Amino acid sequence: MFRGVFPAIITPFLKDESLDEEGLKRNIEYLSKTGIAGIVPCGTTGESATLTFDEHKRVVEIAVEASKVPVIAGTGSNNTREALELTRHAAKAGADAALLITPYYNKPNDRGMYEHFKNIAEKSDIPIVLYNVPKRTGIDLKPELVAKLSQVKNIVAIKEASGSLSQQSQIIEQTRGSGFVLLSGDDDLTLPTMALGGQGVVSVVANVAPRKTVAMVDALLKGDYEKARALHYELAPLVRAMFLETNPIPVKTAHKYLGLANGPLRLPLGQMAPEKEATLKEIVERLGERA
Repeated sequence: MFRGVFPAIITPFLKDESLDEEGLKRNIEYLSKTGIAGIVPCGTTGESATLTFDEHKRVVEIAVEASKVPVIAGTGSNNTREALELTRHAAKAGADAALLITPYYNKPNDRGMYEHFKNIAEKSDIPIVLYNVPKRTGIDLKPELVAKLSQVKNIVAIKEASGSLSQQSQIIEQTRGSGFVLLSGDDDLTLPTMALGGQGVVSVVANVAPRKTVAMVDALLKGDYEKARALHYELAPLVRAMFLETNPIPVKTAHKYLGLANGPLRLPLGQMAPEKEATLKEIVERLGERA
C-alpha cells in the first residue's frame, strides 16, 4: 500500500469558513482517478491545526466515503491522548493508515517520543506512518529512533521531511529487510529520495499536477531515471511555486485556477501577496492539470 504518490489534500471551506463537504468529495473523486496510490487528509496541507475535533473527524469520514484509493488519515497531535483518540476514530471510520507527526512545541526527549508513538500504536488497530518535519515542529526524529520504532507492531512507514538525504539514507540502511517504508515528504527531493530506496512521496504538488507526479514516481519505481529526471525538471517550477509562501497557502490558491474546490484560508494563514499570486497563476496555468 505504501508505494507511489499520496497527495496531502487541502480542506476546502465555504465563504463562512465552514467545511465544504461537497467540494471535498469532488476533489477526492477527481484525484482518485489520476493514478495516485492514496490520499492524506488532515495533514499540514489540510490546515489540520485550525480544524476542530469534530471537523477533523468529519474530514476523515468524508475521505473514506469518497476515495477510491487508500486513505492515510492525519491523526497527530502534541497531546498523546488526543492523537490516540483521533487515530482510533480514523480506524473506526475505515481509514487504511494513520499519519502521526512528531509532538510539536512540547519538544520531548527521545524516550518521550518513543513512548508517544508506541503508546498509540499499541492501543489502536491501524498501521501507523511516522511523520518527521523538524522545520515545522522544532524536533527531529533521528534515524536510530526511527529504527527502534520500526520494530513496534503497527509502525510501518515514515514520511520523511527533514530535508536531509543523509538522514533518509541512514533510516533506510537501519531498517533494511524489515519491510519498513520511507516516503519522501518533500516534493523537490522525491527523485533522490527514491534513488536511495524510498518508495514514493506524500506530495503537495500532486494536488495540482497529479498525473505528471504519478508518471515521475512510476518511472522511478521502474528504474527509468532518464524519464524521471525529465519529469522532475518539468515539475520543478511548479514545486517551487507551491512554496512561494507557507504551505498550504499556494496550493489552496492554485485550486481556484484548476476548477477545484478551495475557499478561504483560516487565520492565522493569510492570502498570498499579489505579486506572488501572479507568479503562481502563470506557472499553474502552464503546468497544472485542470479537473
